[in-house]
Amino acid sequence: MAPSLFEPFSDSSVLIDFVINQGNGVKGLSEMGLKALPKQYIQPLEERMCMTNVQAQESIPIIDMSNPNDPEVEKSICEAASKWGFFQIVNHDVPIEVLENVKDATYKFFGLAAEVKNKYSKEHSLSNNVRFGTSFTPQAEKALEWKDYLSLFYVSEEEAFALWPSVCREQVLDYMRKSEVVIKQLLKVLMKGLNVNEIDETKESLLMGSMRTNLNYYPKCPNPELTVGVGRHSDVSTLTILLQDEIGGLFVRGNDGDNWIHVPPIKGSLVINVGDALQIMSNGKYKSVEHRVVANGSNNRISVPIFVNPRPSDMIGPLPELIENGEKPIYKQVLYSDYVKHFFRKAHDGKKTVAFAEL
Repeated sequence: MAPSLFEPFSDSSVLIDFVINQGNGVKGLSEMGLKALPKQYIQPLEERMCMTNVQAQESIPIIDMSNPNDPEVEKSICEAASKWGFFQIVNHDVPIEVLENVKDATYKFFGLAAEVKNKYSKEHSLSNNVRFGTSFTPQAEKALEWKDYLSLFYVSEEEAFALWPSVCREQVLDYMRKSEVVIKQLLKVLMKGLNVNEIDETKESLLMGSMRTNLNYYPKCPNPELTVGVGRHSDVSTLTILLQDEIGGLFVRGNDGDNWIHVPPIKGSLVINVGDALQIMSNGKYKSVEHRVVANGSNNRISVPIFVNPRPSDMIGPLPELIENGEKPIYKQVLYSDYVKHFFRKAHDGKKTVAFAEL
């Protein structure tokens, strides 16, 4: 039973029960038409987005991938990964209908009844590889984030057909399959930029041995300026391939460190960002940059990132080719699963995770 509008969630246990235990998520809160943001979502001042810190005239690079082997395109990709850590690609090989289908499937999943979505929650899911949840790490957060998600870790088609929700399974698998061509193109170029010209099976497995796709839902929010959709963080991936809808709200840390740059939605584009694993493997040449998502007071927003990762059992550190060329390592070798556990153990905290791997 939903609490009334006149008794907003002053009792945190009532909110946790409604949002997490019953599977209503923030979508359930949004649909109640609350006039004020529940206090559990009010972020400290320093974590709120201050629009005076937005660089309106700046934008991350937009790269045309119609000829990915063009030396100029290769140079643009490596420069974007070194300077910005983020870029958008257009005229890539993922068909637009595949992107539209996965967006539709995201809305379909979040449109399911709470009790159906809740079958995939941490408490009820048949596997850790399929997880419906809300916020980021609620048990570690002082203030919650205004986001619901479904996280799908890919093991095999058989497991996906057995365990993933039928309403979005085929669309997500298709999106992952079709994106693989682009992921391999990008990794080939980025490795070439490090003078690693041969990607053998071992190297490919290290760079992209596991993949996770998240369906993210950011519902309309009362008092959006008081909270966040996603707090400041960098990804733990090698690369992240992000499909965003037309609403906007993703901001990237600018090069001067104090300002934020909006990543405008471009129909048919994909947003690419370097993750911590690639920053570590490139010995700091490619930058994994802080980013965040603002809450929106007038629209629901969705995004669908594919996180391209090493396997949990891989050791990651500066690539041997770089050290053999005389570079001094700035990161140690770490077990990737330890790195990821460290990330998920705490609230979003900017770029602090990478310190775990520093020498």
